[in-house]
Amino acid sequence: MDSDLPANLDLSAVGQWSHWFRALVYLFVGYFLARIATKIGHRLTRDHFSEHQMQLFRRLIFYVILLLFTVSALRELGFQLSVLLGAAGIFSVALGFASQTSASNLISGLFLIGEKPFQVGDLIDIEGTRGVVVSIDLLSVKLRTPDNLFVRVPNESIIKSRVTNVSKFPIRRIDLKIGVAYKENIARVRSLLLKAADENPLCLEEPEPFCVVDSFGESSVDLQFSVWVKREAFRDLKDSLLEDIKEVFDKEGIEIPYPHISLYTGSQTTPMPLTVVKQDISDNRQE
Repeated sequence: MDSDLPANLDLSAVGQWSHWFRALVYLFVGYFLARIATKIGHRLTRDHFSEHQMQLFRRLIFYVILLLFTVSALRELGFQLSVLLGAAGIFSVALGFASQTSASNLISGLFLIGEKPFQVGDLIDIEGTRGVVVSIDLLSVKLRTPDNLFVRVPNESIIKSRVTNVSKFPIRRIDLKIGVAYKENIARVRSLLLKAADENPLCLEEPEPFCVVDSFGESSVDLQFSVWVKREAFRDLKDSLLEDIKEVFDKEGIEIPYPHISLYTGSQTTPMPLTVVKQDISDNRQE
């Protein structure tokens, strides 16, 4: 054996290039077989698994097959598997101490995968950041925001934060806060709102819409008008319902008051008189 070669290699000078060629063939074949196996696995599991589970399953198949062929390629080059495992163990310990944050994200990712609070394609809100879940990885979750921005959120932050899954259930409730003048009849206003909901085809009949007095504001009586809708029609119903309410109020003469303040002086009932004085500014113009 040539003394110039490393001690952990068992290659002859004549067959060295042939070993390298076979190792490259192992890598290329392993890569293409992994791709083919991934596609076959996707076709077999797409009717039984969720999108998130299929992503994890495809990655597992791909990396396992690629790892097996990589080990075969290394053995073809003369590397001893026991030496590689020992070196990998030492490297893993050193890497664990150097990347505690990554380890925390990894553990948090395993909790997310097991708990499944959301899936790929769900619309979620994480402490004010809202977006559609693009992927759920071991270290982070990727989101696409409504304005088409890409957001990466570490798994550790998600575990520690309040997460709202907007797409979890098939129906949602729309709560509209509507203010009317104090002079209006609340029962009449309530009947008009319920009629507007009944005439809107996007509004669900069950659960039934309802309208309650929420509070007495500074300038209006504030009502909460709530209706139920399928989650995919949430935005369309909210827009059309507000337009319908505005048209009904204008037609029936229901006042939606502007914010105003009343000033009183010396009496609790008589408003303070104000006089508007017009002054000709031409008299004060300097030559």
